[in-house]
Amino acid sequence: MEDWFFTEEQRMFRESLREYLQHHFSLEVIEHIEEKREIPKAIIEAMAEFELFCPMVSEDYGGAGFDLVTAGIVGEELARVDPTGSTCVYYLVPASWSRIIDLYGTEEAKQELLPKMTKGEIFCGIASTEADTGSDLGNMITTIKPDGDGYVVNGAKNYISGVREASTLGGGHVTLARQDLDAGVRGCTLFYLPLTADGIEISQDREMGREGMSTGGFRIDNVKIPKHYLIGEENKGFYIIHEGYEAARGIIACVCAGAALKALENAVAYMKERKTFGQPLARYQGMQFPLAEHWSKMMMVRDWGYKALRIMDQEKQGKATRFESSQSIAMAKLWAPLWAFDAINFSMQVQGAYGYSLECTEQKALRAVRSFGWAEGTSEVMRLIIAREVLGGTAWKGY
Repeated sequence: MEDWFFTEEQRMFRESLREYLQHHFSLEVIEHIEEKREIPKAIIEAMAEFELFCPMVSEDYGGAGFDLVTAGIVGEELARVDPTGSTCVYYLVPASWSRIIDLYGTEEAKQELLPKMTKGEIFCGIASTEADTGSDLGNMITTIKPDGDGYVVNGAKNYISGVREASTLGGGHVTLARQDLDAGVRGCTLFYLPLTADGIEISQDREMGREGMSTGGFRIDNVKIPKHYLIGEENKGFYIIHEGYEAARGIIACVCAGAALKALENAVAYMKERKTFGQPLARYQGMQFPLAEHWSKMMMVRDWGYKALRIMDQEKQGKATRFESSQSIAMAKLWAPLWAFDAINFSMQVQGAYGYSLECTEQKALRAVRSFGWAEGTSEVMRLIIAREVLGGTAWKGY
């Protein structure tokens, strides 16, 4: 397909990346991810060799200096080769949140952390969700308080990606906690929390998909962090964290599109080959019409995902507003996982009973994209953001 809105450099990058990933991913790799519930070390090393870890970090700290659109290309191409979505998450989470450290972290923290993150030597995640407060960040129980020349943190986080990776490989999470307990979201502070620190106790959950990436939680008992781990200003973390979430949401839209379009390509190949009542499935309108609808939807959401990421880039250049960026990202994130789920489900239906077998690639992708209806912001929150921007700020006093 001709992607007229990409630069020649981006098109060449996609071609070389696709060839590289196809060389390294195989059925054996996917089976390893599912059965061992981990990403093979060889794949981690291959991703690092192609500079896929934290690529939006500036070159001064070892990153590739990618813009958001190019970062989206990586997400889409990983989704095409890894139907489990595991490497997609392993990519997009560190990519989005190392960017926040690069933009708003202290120079000391950037020098200490980013070169290791860009090499894939340590993990970088995000920790805001808690057991009883998912999107309700103003009522988190986790607190951060000044303590001498640093801070002390207490609380707990749940449903967090990469707890195993950060605690064993090394690294930590960009974390949000309450500092001014009377100020709601306006009293939240953002900081880097190493999961190898004394006072951290992790736990792991078992999800229905994305087997190669860990998900779980951790308790934080009087963990002391240095002052230079602060990200941005005290009590301003709520506003910074949304920029990280929006970058991740835009990449997720590209990931969902990549997974769904690959599934539809597989469905097309099956429809041309499989015969029933003397002719290929592709000859029946009952197959053609839903295929056309799913293909159109996924191409639209793919294009919108990249457009939203471009608007985010333009915002940094002063060419777009924060409101335009938020609304565009939310629209892409709202529809990408919903339409991708439907498209992949259609591909499974086309393949008959085989589509329900564990050997079918699409059932892996179905379980993976379902997670993106929650990850980095629920579909319901995306609707709230879109409505907020359409209605205007006067309808959302106190937000």
